[in-house]
Amino acid sequence: MNQIVRLNWPEVSPAGAKALYGVHHYVLHSTNLPEELIHLVFLRVSQMNGCAHCIDMHTRDLLKTMAADKVALLPVWEEVPHLFSDQYRAALAWAEEVTNVSETHASDEAYAAVSAAFQPKDVVDLTIAIAAMNAFNRLGAPFRLPVKAKP
Repeated sequence: MNQIVRLNWPEVSPAGAKALYGVHHYVLHSTNLPEELIHLVFLRVSQMNGCAHCIDMHTRDLLKTMAADKVALLPVWEEVPHLFSDQYRAALAWAEEVTNVSETHASDEAYAAVSAAFQPKDVVDLTIAIAAMNAFNRLGAPFRLPVKAKP
């Protein structure tokens, strides 16, 4: 089966890519959020959005600091609460609420939980991280960016 070759969006729109990568850089290097937590949220959002490129990349990033069995259980994090701290669970719940905002409307329960687990600026920065990953997924999935995984 032949696949249609899709555009390499960062090459086609370098200024757009630079702007989006600027937000990514801010999240990773200018916030108080732990890098492991950022990659955890990036991976969960990417799983929800079905972006193979981002799932591949953020799984690799996360495996540098987190056990493989924890990473493997991320899609069912609510069923294994003993594996994730209260703060991580609040961040994951918020990531799911924001990613599915048209359905969840960012519920008061999830907002209360994330607000109890993080300082106000960290709640905003976490939400920026979630929004940025959703934007990357909406480019990565439609343009079928390649993965590093080999058969």
